[in-house]
Amino acid sequence: MTPTPDQTSDPSQAGQRIVLVTGPSGAGRTTVVHALEDLGWETIDNLPLSLLPRLIEGPPPSRPLSLGIDVRNRDFSTDALIEVIDRLAARRDIAEQVLYIDATEDELVRRYSETRRRHPLAPADSPLTGIRRERELLLPIRARADILIDSTGLTPHDLRAEVEGLFAPGKGRMLAITLQSFSYKRGLPRGLDMVFDCRFLRNPHWDPALRGRNGRDPAVATHVAADPLHDEFLARVTDMTCFLLPAFRAEGKSHLAIGFGCTGGQHRSVALTERVAKTLADKGWHVSIRHRELERHGGSDPDPNQGRDA
Repeated sequence: MTPTPDQTSDPSQAGQRIVLVTGPSGAGRTTVVHALEDLGWETIDNLPLSLLPRLIEGPPPSRPLSLGIDVRNRDFSTDALIEVIDRLAARRDIAEQVLYIDATEDELVRRYSETRRRHPLAPADSPLTGIRRERELLLPIRARADILIDSTGLTPHDLRAEVEGLFAPGKGRMLAITLQSFSYKRGLPRGLDMVFDCRFLRNPHWDPALRGRNGRDPAVATHVAADPLHDEFLARVTDMTCFLLPAFRAEGKSHLAIGFGCTGGQHRSVALTERVAKTLADKGWHVSIRHRELERHGGSDPDPNQGRDA
């Protein structure tokens, strides 16, 4: 039975719900769009960006709306898509989200090898060339994503189950949690539900041996953990989070975003994000990790583990 629109809408969202679904070719965008359609959403795939303003200015649809967007769109450009995201975010009558479907470079190469398809950005070259071009092109969009799904190792059935867990929590799927590190100098990431400030902890930046590393490095994590306030802070944050998560799930929320910020977004916030994510994952919660500044620092070759499940 196809769920009703009320069943597929997140009660925490107000206004007309619109989800922009994007990501590199081969990551599973079409599977996600079809899964949303089966959940009762109105879906439009490969809509030219120039037509989107006319669509949202018209009568609001009676159902949540998902729009599939990729580089093959006729008038696609990174700047144009960011402009669309900003325009939707400014509308009080619209609850918009960017859903980014990603996969590691090796996984995308494997999928293209199995299907023997040509990559749309490199039809005359190897798929790897097109994959790298597309990942670089989409990097700013990935950084703006509200929800990131890493489809590496997932079958289409598994990916559909992930979508059901996010957008049809009434079917009994688990609350999905995204933990994200960030730099306060670049501002708060979009869509965070809870934010914790880590700037009072010991800063590895002032240690020349640690400055060039990040919070996933054991030496950096050990340095941060040596702060006298670290253990109590970690315990209080995880205890409060574990206390609240069942309540959020019972309220019907399908996705929760928690941010940890520090000055540069490289050391303390990354280390705390990793520690809390492991704790929640060990307790059975579905957790994804993002490190916004590490993604930015990665340039055209972002760390393949970014956005991974914990």
